[in-house]
Amino acid sequence: MHPGNGRNDIPHRLKRHFFSLNMTPPSTKSIENIYGRILDVLFNPKKYSSEITNMKSYLVDATISIWDAVKKRLLPTPQKFHYIFTIRELARVFNGICKVAEKPDYKVIKDCLQIKQKIRPELFLIALWRHECDRTFVDKLITLQDKKIFSDLLDKVTKEKFRDSLGLDDDQLMTDFLFCDFMREDEKDEYGDVVAAAPFVYEACPSIEYIKKVCNAKLEGYNQKNPSKQMNLVIFDDALKHLLRICRIINTPGGHVLLVGVGGSGKQSLTKLGCFITDKILFNISLTKSYGQTQLFDDIKELYKLAGPAGKSVAFLMTDADIKYESFLEAINSMLSTGEIPGLMAKDDREVIPLECKPVYIKEVAGGSKSVDPSTLELWTFFINRVKDELHMVLAFSPVGTKFRERAQKFPSLFSQCAIDWFLPWPQEALESVSNKFIMAKEFNMDTKTEIRQELCKHMGKVHEMVIAVSGDYFQRMRRYVYMTPKSYLSFLDLYKKVYRQKYDGIDVLEKNIIKGLDKLMEAA
Repeated sequence: MHPGNGRNDIPHRLKRHFFSLNMTPPSTKSIENIYGRILDVLFNPKKYSSEITNMKSYLVDATISIWDAVKKRLLPTPQKFHYIFTIRELARVFNGICKVAEKPDYKVIKDCLQIKQKIRPELFLIALWRHECDRTFVDKLITLQDKKIFSDLLDKVTKEKFRDSLGLDDDQLMTDFLFCDFMREDEKDEYGDVVAAAPFVYEACPSIEYIKKVCNAKLEGYNQKNPSKQMNLVIFDDALKHLLRICRIINTPGGHVLLVGVGGSGKQSLTKLGCFITDKILFNISLTKSYGQTQLFDDIKELYKLAGPAGKSVAFLMTDADIKYESFLEAINSMLSTGEIPGLMAKDDREVIPLECKPVYIKEVAGGSKSVDPSTLELWTFFINRVKDELHMVLAFSPVGTKFRERAQKFPSLFSQCAIDWFLPWPQEALESVSNKFIMAKEFNMDTKTEIRQELCKHMGKVHEMVIAVSGDYFQRMRRYVYMTPKSYLSFLDLYKKVYRQKYDGIDVLEKNIIKGLDKLMEAA
């Protein structure tokens, strides 16, 4: 690979000891042929009308154009070292389109399901394409300015590639929808028991208010099912979008996600809710003093057995606090890149696991034919591919400090194989929603009017933003960081409630003392 994007070339004195292969990226024509053939299969003329099938060439051309524009405009820097846009980004865009197109029985594209006002299928496809570009490119950007740059590029490419060729207006082209796959409801009998679980259908959301109600209902279901681990989450707009991204990734075969944000952003809570929504088995490391690589390998081995022979979908959540040794990440890096970890399976396991997978292999691959006798190597390959599809890594890291950048250099698969979702600071709307949840709660009694409590919620959000601004000024003057995270804001709200209750109760004590003193004076008189 040619050096660039901040990489240094290997010295010739070292290269002369190796056999070098120059891996050049494929040409534009080759990329068009690859993804053009994929869309040819998906948009079958027997299933879709000519309006939809004619969109294939436009979608491929537009995707390559936006990918090319982003590579030239959003370049990597020491702070934005992960701004490297490879062919994987193209694959992720088309993978999102395939999630809708590969299920024609639901007629998601043809009938534009879930949308209040039905639109032309071409506009629906353009909205789907814009959404997948956002999820692929925007989610990994770390500043609002960079997100604005991409938004402008996306609008420009959309107009250039679709306006004249399809004869559409600019207002129609800028149609945007949110997509998710958990809006269908379970089939229940007259007694309320679930007869058939709802299918996961990737489709457009009618509105952000509608999907927010669905997510709040799912949160209530989670709290009822886990009374000892209830989550007091506030699903504001920003948190809702992060939740949809997490669900979208871990509900995709082979989907892994890297959540990057400061403490208290909601990475772990949203992952727990996302796993509940998508019916994933969530696994966390239980750290102890004696926990080491042997114990990690034992845990991963159990997850392999769950995802392989058992065929269950598992999400492995790992945070910064779980990384007791950097060798942990070396194992995860190997698992993400190849699906296997050197030294994980003993010789006995490599002989037993293929035998456990044989009935599943005959059922799924051989179509139930008992005459098929697969070899051990075929069964092992089937087992690894099954693990790749069903075992999902969710890495929750903080960008603060130098470790984050160092891990990107040492373990590249953590960034290349995972879809990155960068948690930006909470916006004003989020701060007000969270403070409203705490201050306006029925459990917290305030001796004041409702209007004053509402203004207090807005004021608390503004105070947090003021402190962030002052922290920036402090860094400019003293060159020292003071991090104001969402966890700091939650602590601020808890402290306010605690101090208010102490002061309010203190007034009652003073009142009683004064009344008691007056009574004594009356007796003395």
